[in-house]
Amino acid sequence: MTTVLIVDDQALQRLGFGMLLEQHPDMSVVGEATHGAEAVRMTAELRPDVVLMDVRMPGMDGIEATRRIVESGGRSRVLVLTTFDLDEYAYSALRAGASGFLLKDALPDELIAGIRAVAAGDAVISPSLTRKLIHAFADRLPGGSLAKDQRLAELTQREREVLVALASGASNAEIGQRLSLAETTVKTHVSRILAKIGARDRVQAVIFAYDTGVVRPA
Repeated sequence: MTTVLIVDDQALQRLGFGMLLEQHPDMSVVGEATHGAEAVRMTAELRPDVVLMDVRMPGMDGIEATRRIVESGGRSRVLVLTTFDLDEYAYSALRAGASGFLLKDALPDELIAGIRAVAAGDAVISPSLTRKLIHAFADRLPGGSLAKDQRLAELTQREREVLVALASGASNAEIGQRLSLAETTVKTHVSRILAKIGARDRVQAVIFAYDTGVVRPA
C-alpha cells in the first residue's frame, strides 16, 4: 500500500486527486493539506510514502515545504505538480530535494505511475524534460569547481562517464548504447554513483553534475 498526502490550496484539485487515487487498491490518501506549513506538519505526523505537492500556495509555498520535508530526514518523498509556465518553480523544487515533477495536465495513468515510481525510490522526470529543464536554467547554477567536491574523487572513470551521460538527460538504455554497456550494468553504476555522492535519485545527480562542473551547458 502506497500512502499519499495531497497538498493543494484548491479544494477541487484535492478532491479530484483523491477520487483518482482511491480507485486504485494499492493507493491510500492519508490526508490533505492546503498550504506548505500544513504539509510540513502533516508529513511529520503521518509519514506518507509520497507527498503530492502543489507549488504555488498562499503562505509557505511548495518549494519551501519540499525543502523542509527533505531536510527533516524522514522517509517521505515529494512529487511536485507544475505547469509548463512554472518550469522555474519546478527546477527550484528539484534543487530543494523533490524526487521529480509532473505536469498538472498529466494523464491519470501517468500520475499513478509517477506516484508508484517515487514511492519505489525512483525519480519521476522524463529524459527530454530533464534536458529542457537543466539547459533552460543552467546559467543560474553556481558553476562549481571539480577540485572543491571530494565526492568526485570517489567515482571511478566509468562512473564519471555514466554521470556525464546521465546529466545530458539520457535514459539507462541510451547510456548503455552510448557506452556499450548492458542496461543492468548501467543501473548498477547509477546506484553506486547515487550512493557515493549522497544523492536521493538521478535528478539530484544531474544537479550535482552541473553544480560541480562535471558538465557544462552547451
